[in-house]
Amino acid sequence: MPQAPLIAGIELGGTKCIAILARGPDEIVARIRVPTTRPEETLPALEAVIDGWQGFAALGIASFGPISINRHSADYGSITVTTKPHWSHTDIAKRLRARYNVPVGFHTDVIGAALAEARWGAGQGLADLAYVTVGTGIGVGLIARGSAVDGLTHGELGHVRPARMTGDDWRGACPFHGACIEGLASGPAIAARTGIAGQAVPHDHPEWRSVAHTLAQLLHVLVMTGVPRRIVMGGGVITGNPFLFPLIRAELYRSLNGYIALPEIAEVDTFVVPAALGDDAGPLGAILLGEQALGRG
Repeated sequence: MPQAPLIAGIELGGTKCIAILARGPDEIVARIRVPTTRPEETLPALEAVIDGWQGFAALGIASFGPISINRHSADYGSITVTTKPHWSHTDIAKRLRARYNVPVGFHTDVIGAALAEARWGAGQGLADLAYVTVGTGIGVGLIARGSAVDGLTHGELGHVRPARMTGDDWRGACPFHGACIEGLASGPAIAARTGIAGQAVPHDHPEWRSVAHTLAQLLHVLVMTGVPRRIVMGGGVITGNPFLFPLIRAELYRSLNGYIALPEIAEVDTFVVPAALGDDAGPLGAILLGEQALGRG
């Protein structure tokens, strides 16, 4: 059997970037972390790493967004308007394609992670799934028949407006939408609401009920799309607080109220599951985006 091609990948995250050279999870040749600061610092630092790598056939980029994925658009391959300071309208894919002269795959970090979880992680054997990341931001990668679900642009389901808990009128933390999913349940939103940073929020804090309710509203929307055969959840808020899973599952079960009575969804403990690849999901997803670009030629 021929050896899989060597592919370079970049997971461009809000706080850090991972550059990886690999054929898959069992053959990672190099993996280097670079802080996400300003584009004029971060992109040259990533290029300095990749410049030292030889023999890769393609490059995949899994980026925070929003990004332009329309290949016919003048701004294809760029971050568009983002909450990340200094990064709006930053070209990524065209710049790196010109530098390395290999096929380049470009999509969101959550689509990359969804592809990786489907190939090697918690969604193995399933052609249709959703990956939800809950951390600095909240995003969804939706995969159907093994491919990303997108069209005019990629999904931004972390910014839908949920049904609120009775009596909850907190304005939310999203600078664009206030009390959207991200504005209510992301790491910064939890810190803004509780006044407690990061993992210091105790497990018995009443805010977790609101977080679970909000995330269950997002999962409710995903169920109603009819696409995912499983919902995989990752990101710092989820991996750091595994006690959230039974709360989210219970809230989802209550919200669905028996609608869409399929056995896969009724078995909520196996329908909503933790990510299996951990911090490797994004970088390995970038490898798969590169693999897809290589197939396109």
